[in-house]
Amino acid sequence: MALKDRRLRDRAARGRLISATARVLAEREGWEAVTTRRLSTEIEYSQPVIYQHFASMEDLVETIALEGFGELADALGEARRQAAPDEAVGAVARAYSTYATENPAVYDAMFTRAGRLHFAAQDTAAPLSTAYAELRAAAATIAGERDVDTLTEVLWAALHGLTTLNRNNRLRPSHSSERLDLLVAQFRAGDRVASSSAGMVGADGEPAGRRRPPRVSPRGAARRDVAAGSTRHTS
Repeated sequence: MALKDRRLRDRAARGRLISATARVLAEREGWEAVTTRRLSTEIEYSQPVIYQHFASMEDLVETIALEGFGELADALGEARRQAAPDEAVGAVARAYSTYATENPAVYDAMFTRAGRLHFAAQDTAAPLSTAYAELRAAAATIAGERDVDTLTEVLWAALHGLTTLNRNNRLRPSHSSERLDLLVAQFRAGDRVASSSAGMVGADGEPAGRRRPPRVSPRGAARRDVAAGSTRHTS
């Protein structure tokens, strides 16, 4: 039994070494540099040994993506817990941006290369659900009357968009922090607008923003019917 446990530990250690080496290569040289031949050279394992752990490069990328989601969840959770309740969204947004900036290759694996990972599905992997839950917990602090899940998805999309544009040099690099602060401010302002609109009542007694059909006086209705009849007779 002890021998079997040792073999399992050794196998797990080899798998971690392979994935860690792949991460280093990807971050340093890009995913194009990550091949079984290159990994074999770097860690001095034969290619068949690598295939015993990862049947395909897609399996390896998926493993690294799941590691990334776990790390992202930890980063978001730590930022949220350390922040004051009214600062949770800003802290989580900055933590998200920092992780994506510091781990670009892993971030690519998480959102671009690991195509078999499913979001918002019954078979969603635990690290994905945990990362989403941390983002949702922060969004809930400013949701107000808004749907929390929809708000979380929009916040996530906005953060991902800023991250992608920043990394591809499509935005001014010196204004990254300013853009992030503005994004958070807009989400917080949306909470105030939604809350104030929910409590407003118009002059007609209807909630603000709800439009009632225009009222037509009997005399106006009669003129409209006469005009409609004239049109039918002339056509």
